[in-house]
Amino acid sequence: MYLHLGSDVSVHTDDIVGIFDIEKVTVQKYMNEYLSVCQKHGKIYYVSLDMPKSIIVCTDIVYISNVSPLTLRKRLNSITAG
Repeated sequence: MYLHLGSDVSVHTDDIVGIFDIEKVTVQKYMNEYLSVCQKHGKIYYVSLDMPKSIIVCTDIVYISNVSPLTLRKRLNSITAG
């Protein structure tokens, strides 16, 4: 199954490691360091140019999305429940 992250971007649900609220996790030093390393290696993909609301960590890439983490979790739950 695939989860729609916004715009024309969808990811396979098996590849998702975590969905995080960008405002809550970017204040953590470890997350900023992780995102810096990902940025240096070209592993960050911005889903939209709109205000980012969530970080979706996948096995090989990190997505920054303008869709709220709550909405993404609801979508994920509706996919996995069905």
